[in-house]
Amino acid sequence: MILEKRHRALAMGAMMVLLPAFAVAPAIAQEAAPAKQQSETAPDGKPNADMQAVLDALKGLGAKPLHTLSVPEARSQASAADAAMTVQRDKKISPLPEAKVKTKDFSIPTPAGSLLARAYVPEGQGPFPLVVYYHGGGWVIADINTYDATPRAIAEGAKAVVVSVEYRHAPEHKFPAAHEDAFAAYKWLVENGGELNADSKRVAVVGESAGGNLAANVALMAKEAKVTQPVHQVLVYPIAGKDMETASYKANENTLPLGAKDMMWFVKEALPSKDEAADPRIDLVNRKDLAGLPSATVITAEFDPLRSEGQLLAENLQKAGVKVDAKDYKGVTHEFFGMAKVVPQAKEAQEAAIADLKQAFEAAK
Repeated sequence: MILEKRHRALAMGAMMVLLPAFAVAPAIAQEAAPAKQQSETAPDGKPNADMQAVLDALKGLGAKPLHTLSVPEARSQASAADAAMTVQRDKKISPLPEAKVKTKDFSIPTPAGSLLARAYVPEGQGPFPLVVYYHGGGWVIADINTYDATPRAIAEGAKAVVVSVEYRHAPEHKFPAAHEDAFAAYKWLVENGGELNADSKRVAVVGESAGGNLAANVALMAKEAKVTQPVHQVLVYPIAGKDMETASYKANENTLPLGAKDMMWFVKEALPSKDEAADPRIDLVNRKDLAGLPSATVITAEFDPLRSEGQLLAENLQKAGVKVDAKDYKGVTHEFFGMAKVVPQAKEAQEAAIADLKQAFEAAK
């Protein structure tokens, strides 16, 4: 699906890229451990100065809280990625080296029709490991252009072919359309990865927000269907529960760029009814079949309504015997992960995820 802002975002997408991974993050945890606290929050308990600069830029671009908009308005207004690009441009920060990553757009056939996808190919000979990436946007807004920074940086840092998959969006296609597309695309890429100079035996899934939920579900569906399982999963502030009365929901009712009221808006637009939030594909934290899943990196942010459920999912994965590297970043908000050019905590998080992916790929050789 090509959303309203795709053509505008395409022209700017290559600018919003991340710094390379120079530091080596801790290895994937071998035993259950509490979420690690990363970086520092501002003294007054508000987003730190770097994060606030992006939020100020977002306001300067005229963005309004999602829950106050219609779906077409939400899709066409400036995104957090646009705001980060604005800060990057104002500070004259180079898009290199990630801008050197080559891209190729193609279609993935599925039972529901063709899905747009974009392959990010690093420099080198290959065959490279394969990463299947799912963007955020509450299954309603955004697209693969909006979320260009993360797949580009992972391709560069992990030396992997990263395929960013577009999926059907609500409200035109309500739940579980996106989940069906995510798994269909994953299976096709595993079977046809060689065409992209990728080694499908070394495959991982990565997702942000709604895409983090999709990535986790793909791992679960691959296990249940007994098809090639990913060797690792990176879940960045995933949608993982139905409870909108958690501590982080209560603390972030009107937080930008995502507040509790915005999540309620997504639920209304994406699900056939509120009752569908109890579906195990949404309510991951209450699933009882987490054992046997691949190792996971779970990243959460301080000022994010999804923080509590992301941390609970990490804890439940650990209890089920899954190796988990759980990291919570202070002073930042939802969507920070794709802002490593301008937010240092995003660079830390990106480096940690890349290090875990590289370790998993090496172990899978």
